[in-house]
Amino acid sequence: MEITVNGVPILAEQIEQELSSHARAPQPRRAAIEALVLREVLRQEAKNKLAEAVAVKQQAVNATSIDAEAFIEETMVERLIEREVVKPLLADDECLAYYQAHVEQFRQGDLVEAGHILFESRPGEISPVLRQKAEQILQEALRNPEKFEELARTHSNCTSASVGGSLGQLSRGETVPEFERIIFSQEPGAISSQLVESRFGLHIVRVAHRAEGKVLPFEMVREQLAAHLLEQKRKRALRLYLKGLVAQADIQGVEVALA
Repeated sequence: MEITVNGVPILAEQIEQELSSHARAPQPRRAAIEALVLREVLRQEAKNKLAEAVAVKQQAVNATSIDAEAFIEETMVERLIEREVVKPLLADDECLAYYQAHVEQFRQGDLVEAGHILFESRPGEISPVLRQKAEQILQEALRNPEKFEELARTHSNCTSASVGGSLGQLSRGETVPEFERIIFSQEPGAISSQLVESRFGLHIVRVAHRAEGKVLPFEMVREQLAAHLLEQKRKRALRLYLKGLVAQADIQGVEVALA
């Protein structure tokens, strides 16, 4: 089915070109289509709303290259967003409140020495057979923790299998979130009692050692935190604005859901 935005088609070649920008998305093709639809919604709104749109469009028609036309239209969209999207404010006490509620996020220097046994699979495609095998190896590792390295060498699909599953020392931000949550909360010397699922597959996780870091003082992180919170507010404001535009547009061939 053809995808259109108020009658303007989203072409197959546009989707193919956009795909590379969404390679890490859970559904790259859907993400690419949604991005193109939102871009087209914004382009049309900019054309309709901005007083200088007619003159800008004439420049685009007279442009000597597609790149020049794309640049002009992108400028129109930027002006539209600047004018229409509510500019968020950040109260003085919001930063402190966030810091106090999420103080562990500002811990620096935490290190863990961890290892795992990986049962590799694509996201959302873990077969019952693979899960059953992983559960069996997990139970064996829990019964005989001294055999963890031997089990990793035999069963793990990670290159770390050659060193008994060891991943060496890891700091925060070096692994996927679901894996990080386990290794920084698990007691040293323990093997995870349940399988850990990530985009790489299923993991049996062991934490050998952990070195605690320290929490950075509020004054040291205030400026960076304020910038982060303000950016999050801007993103929410833009998403709310886009939801309104999508609701008003006649979009065919795809359903765009903005959380």
